[in-house]
Amino acid sequence: MRRATALALVLLLGAGPSAGCGGDRNGTDAAGRTVLTVGVFGAFGLKEAGLYDTYMKLHPGIAIRQTSIERNENYYPQLLTHLVSDSGLADVQAVEVDNIAEITATQAGRLEDLGRTPGVDKNAFLPWKWAQGTSADGRTVALGTDIGPQGVCYRKDLFARAGLPTDRAAVGRLWAGDWSRYLAVGRRFRAKAPAGTAFVDSASGVLAAITGSSPRRFYDEKGRIVYKDSPAVRRAWDLAAAFATGGLTARLQQFTPAWDQAYANGAFATVSCPAWMLGYIQDKAGPAGRGRWDVAAAPRPGNWGGSFLVVPSVGRHRAQAARLVAWLTAPAQQATLFARRGSFPSASAAHALPAVSGATHAYFGGAPVGAIFAEAARGVPVAVTGPKDAVIAQNLGDIGMLQVDQKGRSPRDAWDAAVRTIDNALDE
Repeated sequence: MRRATALALVLLLGAGPSAGCGGDRNGTDAAGRTVLTVGVFGAFGLKEAGLYDTYMKLHPGIAIRQTSIERNENYYPQLLTHLVSDSGLADVQAVEVDNIAEITATQAGRLEDLGRTPGVDKNAFLPWKWAQGTSADGRTVALGTDIGPQGVCYRKDLFARAGLPTDRAAVGRLWAGDWSRYLAVGRRFRAKAPAGTAFVDSASGVLAAITGSSPRRFYDEKGRIVYKDSPAVRRAWDLAAAFATGGLTARLQQFTPAWDQAYANGAFATVSCPAWMLGYIQDKAGPAGRGRWDVAAAPRPGNWGGSFLVVPSVGRHRAQAARLVAWLTAPAQQATLFARRGSFPSASAAHALPAVSGATHAYFGGAPVGAIFAEAARGVPVAVTGPKDAVIAQNLGDIGMLQVDQKGRSPRDAWDAAVRTIDNALDE
């Protein structure tokens, strides 16, 4: 799950990607402007940050019309259907990171090569983000809007009561370099934990964070599904299960009402948090959490979340749509999106801009979030991805690890249950 799906702040504005078709049959509005349609999911941020308005002021002959479907799990199947049928598509479509491997593997031929668009600079992007949007034949069909470099958000007051350091640099050193050290800190916390508090929110969240910091997890370089035998996945599973069986979790499921309420109640001391989650924590923990939460570097750099923009080749205004995408994903606009919406730039060239490099977060004790997440972004491994990454990850977490955490099922039995579910899903 990513920020736009998790926050789910917008109304259902259309029945699907086909709702993105605006203007009259000639693709113009009453004022004679060329209408470019954009189909997204959730509170994607581009409109909310005012980027469309700025672009239209710079290009008076262009009108931008956006439609949004609230949840990606409803948006994405419709996007695939419309791509396959070459109909009902917006001029620009958003793609969530968990779906990008399937798009580049199976739909690249239906999308424009944005790497050739004037103004697009490959070197301005993080190498691993650029690679995610590039097909096997070298066509860059998707440009990244944002990423989710991970840190660890922690409650300073709970750390202090458990006899642990509270300074963010010192906290980061506690677990630097290895997720097993994060487990060791959890055991130290538990020994002196304030009554009614756990070290971490959920074992599933730990599982996702660890796998997200591994370069090889669900697929190998030849496109074969290898998660059952992947050393990185099995190690992540065993470590996450140790959190559950060791009584270190609050036994919650992320992005549920109970999880939201636990922030307000101070029920856990740490959570793996990408940049986009800071606003979520602030919202759920409320005024009482201000100054109690802080951010430290994660044990190993990883990524959770992020999106892309693509231009379908059947669009009426392909060249103009590609130029819009190039502008929206340029470093200056990504810095604006971060400053106004908290979406961390996938363009590494944006990280040196003052809006990013100098960014702090008052709610999190003035933490230098721009510097913290930029450092994490530089360390994210170029991961091998596959078309069914999302299916595998979701079932390992929600079918497997959740049973260990909430129902006390043995890690072996829960693994087997998750594998059966995944096998059935992949056979459909």
